[in-house]
Amino acid sequence: MGEYTGAPRVAVAVVTMGNRPAEVDALLESVAEQDAPPARIIVVGNGCPLPEFAARLSLPGEVTAIEVDENLGCPGGRNVALARLREFGDIDVVVELDDDGLLVDADVLRRVGELFAADDRLGIVGFRIADENGETQQRHVPRVGAGDPMRGGYVTGFLGGGHALRTAMLDEVGDWPAEFFFAHEETDLAWRAADAGWRILYAPELLLQHPKTSPARHAIYFRVNARNRVWLARRRLPLPLIPVHLGVWMLLTLARNRSLGGLRAWFGGFVEGLRRPAGERRPMRWRTVVRLTRLGRPPVV
Repeated sequence: MGEYTGAPRVAVAVVTMGNRPAEVDALLESVAEQDAPPARIIVVGNGCPLPEFAARLSLPGEVTAIEVDENLGCPGGRNVALARLREFGDIDVVVELDDDGLLVDADVLRRVGELFAADDRLGIVGFRIADENGETQQRHVPRVGAGDPMRGGYVTGFLGGGHALRTAMLDEVGDWPAEFFFAHEETDLAWRAADAGWRILYAPELLLQHPKTSPARHAIYFRVNARNRVWLARRRLPLPLIPVHLGVWMLLTLARNRSLGGLRAWFGGFVEGLRRPAGERRPMRWRTVVRLTRLGRPPVV
């Protein structure tokens, strides 16, 4: 998608299943209020028709609506947006936002551009996710043991709900793992980026307001969470770490999950992950394992 000099050209991408029209309108209006408007806005209808956003909301930049015939999942829908941006060939950073999120501050896109302009090895910037009361759930802090959600810095992962990706990084390491459909796709991308020498920054000053939710609200959560965890390990970890990683997560699941139905679905997904092809195996190097460990998140937990 091209190199750049000076200020990066920023696009915004939103994927929706058509079941949150009011939230999508509010999100796009918050994008329109940014003091550094995006060069392009891509909205993907994941198996659903889309209204005419541009005419109704007076959005800045070039607005592209794309409708796909089936729900491709979070990563698959994002890849559709990335493919269209590659066709345009004039974007350096893409900000991807959940369709029920909201940019409360007007300087988010400008700050994103400044962060990428200041560090040419910065590949991913993760936003802080907080609900309407300003609370950040523990699972939304990208560190082991969570801690202070206002403490930024270099980390080993990021949140799918609000983040920015350098397109040159994507050109090198590849796009989202579409076959994951939902769950752990961020970790797969983060590990590939880290292994290629790109930095991942958690920037809590970049706020995406998002309703307080549980991932278990999705009917397929337990099955795909387990399946994708196995696929992630098979694809990205050195062989000696695969049984360690999966063993740790099996113990954590048994300790945390009190639902017999959830455990049954989880173990069914675990077996599915072992039996079905996991995709291309490209394990991270041991020096990447060491670097991730030093950053506070060893890839065995």
